[in-house]
Amino acid sequence: MHSARYISTICLLLFSASVFSQGRNMQKVVSLRGSWKFHIGDNMDWAKPKYDDSQWETIYAPSEWESEGFNGYDGYAWYRKKFDGSEVAKFNNIYLNLGYIDDVDQVFVNGHLIGFFGSFPPQFSTAYNAKRWYYIPSEFLNLNGENVISVRIFDTIHSGGIVSGDIGLFASWSSLDQGMRLEGVWKFAEGYESQWKLASFDDKKWGVIMVPGFLHTKGKKHWESTFYYRKHFKMDARLKDKPLVLLLGKIDDFDKVYLNGKLIGATNDGRPLGQSHSWETYRDYPIPPELINWEGENVISVEVTDIGGNAGIYEGPVGIFPAEIIDKFLR
Repeated sequence: MHSARYISTICLLLFSASVFSQGRNMQKVVSLRGSWKFHIGDNMDWAKPKYDDSQWETIYAPSEWESEGFNGYDGYAWYRKKFDGSEVAKFNNIYLNLGYIDDVDQVFVNGHLIGFFGSFPPQFSTAYNAKRWYYIPSEFLNLNGENVISVRIFDTIHSGGIVSGDIGLFASWSSLDQGMRLEGVWKFAEGYESQWKLASFDDKKWGVIMVPGFLHTKGKKHWESTFYYRKHFKMDARLKDKPLVLLLGKIDDFDKVYLNGKLIGATNDGRPLGQSHSWETYRDYPIPPELINWEGENVISVEVTDIGGNAGIYEGPVGIFPAEIIDKFLR
């Protein structure tokens, strides 16, 4: 029987491969190789963009921190790096590639969490072999000036830090760039409550999860239950007056999807484990235009029921796209 760590590692690799395969038409627009600010220890204030890191040491990335003067150190450390938003202003979709990080990370842009891999203590789970591709929501970027990337890392034994890879900011080139991506950090809770689908529901105390990705990355081998995802977002004005589709990639196993509290789609072939094919079906749900709030916040709520095996919104693309683009993509 596979160990929990083995299963978790495989799922991290599948998530990493899924994100990377979506980004195969990528152009590096900003290199992040070179000197970063670095400090051992742990303080969540270090994610804030206005934090004064002028007294921090510098470290070269990518490189094991053991080879940069911190030989034998295991524990928490932070990296910080600034970049000019004008260098990415002309692109629609920006991804941050941090290569490979040993062991666990959380990544912030201008104080906003954009992604994570693995689990920090006390429920430690390594993600040393997962490639870090993180989508940066456009609303988190300052396109006219300074931006700050902050990376929180925990390492135990062997090498630590941002250890390898072609690190940098990448622009995506594909037909899906005409839409808005919703990959990254979503709210998550196990169970079911009828009010969870409502736009007015307060989910501030919920946990978070990376989408797309199997739920095994939450540290639990078997789910066979119902759970909820929620995503808050503002609509991209470029999409106004177009027929739109919410694409949620593939979900294991069954789902009901709500936009601002209204059901817009569901997939459930009613078959048992081993016979059901819902898990391999792309979720593409047309969005009734009257449901969209163009002036403020929108909320997607996804009720997922797992019948065994893997679970979750496990493969992208995930986002809102013009209907004509999705028709071509699915063909």
